[in-house]
Amino acid sequence: MMTACETVILVDDDEAVRVALGQTLELAGLQAELASSFVMAKDKITADLGGVVVTDIRMPGRDGFHLLEYAQLQDTELPVILLTGEGDIPMAVRAMQHGAFDFIEKPCGPQDFVAVVRRALDHRAALLATRREQALAEAGDAAARMLFGTSDLANALRKRVRNAAKSQGDVLVTGAPGTGAYKVAEVVHLLSAGSEAPFIKRAAAGLDLGGIQAALDLAKTGSLFIDEVAVLDAEAQFALLDHTSDVRVIGGSYRDLPSEVAAGRFNHDLYLKLGLHAIHIPSIADRPEDIAVMFRRYVAQASEQANLTPPVITPAILADMMGRDWPGNARALMNEAMRFAMGLHEPAQLPRLSLAEQMAQTEKAILVAAMIEYQGRVAQAMEALQLPRKTLYDKLAKHGLRPEEFKTR
Repeated sequence: MMTACETVILVDDDEAVRVALGQTLELAGLQAELASSFVMAKDKITADLGGVVVTDIRMPGRDGFHLLEYAQLQDTELPVILLTGEGDIPMAVRAMQHGAFDFIEKPCGPQDFVAVVRRALDHRAALLATRREQALAEAGDAAARMLFGTSDLANALRKRVRNAAKSQGDVLVTGAPGTGAYKVAEVVHLLSAGSEAPFIKRAAAGLDLGGIQAALDLAKTGSLFIDEVAVLDAEAQFALLDHTSDVRVIGGSYRDLPSEVAAGRFNHDLYLKLGLHAIHIPSIADRPEDIAVMFRRYVAQASEQANLTPPVITPAILADMMGRDWPGNARALMNEAMRFAMGLHEPAQLPRLSLAEQMAQTEKAILVAAMIEYQGRVAQAMEALQLPRKTLYDKLAKHGLRPEEFKTR
């Protein structure tokens, strides 16, 4: 689970504005650290800051642009929100093009101000959760290193994989296409006592009795993963049931195996043997809160493999990712991450849109992400987005979104 970020470093040379906004943040249950200048704020801005920065653009001496540049030197992904006057909008847009999280035009209502700050804090919390998970993976086991996500479902998946690996028995891995049965099987092998022995993968289609025996011989005392085990013929299924080697058999399937058993197409005893240690991989639709974590990790992997500098992942990009259905699950998200790392992601066309069009697109993506995360429950979305009920319904109607459409996702 993500740890909440609640610290807001607020920088403004106008004492009245600074104090008023600080009180607004504190009334919202956030921790405000006030500073009157860049010099007073800079020591508070660190790479591990569990919060965000809000700064006025125009200040004597070193202004908001300098503070933005300094914050990015500490952490390129630290959210910085700019406070602008009426004539500063073009300047603020230019700052966003250089990595600012968002801008707020003064004067602004308390509710609007807090909503933007909370969105930045949520973004920061997700980023820090990803980094903590990555650090754990680098120092921890294969489940933490290879199975991404911070949701309860992701944690439960890793726990089931570890438990299955300890058992030394055969394993059944199920899940929708693209969820990653092969990767889960590999993690089970890597966590097993026989992890130094071979890990052999075979597709079930066309695999006969001779192929089964040859694969078992190659695996020795390691693991044999058979993808879509349900399509094996009866003779091959019996061979798997009857084998006496020290090989751990891991069967993967996207089909409804109980129905296959009932129809007489899959061996009942083999199903029981494999299903003793069953691992079901949840679809992305069931854990949308993991999309940002998974996308960041996939982009980092793709950049490393292609020897590229990882591109900056903006809130708009993450909102775009979270606003999609992902019927292809992790495989499709991984492909999109690779495209993004190579500079082929479609949002690169966004600068040709007007500011109003870009903001409308981003607003819609955020609304879609909230509706997916809360499965169309308006009350929870209202609380998360800090919007009154009527305002939320008005915005949903403006973008042609209906809460009931998200209740089955």
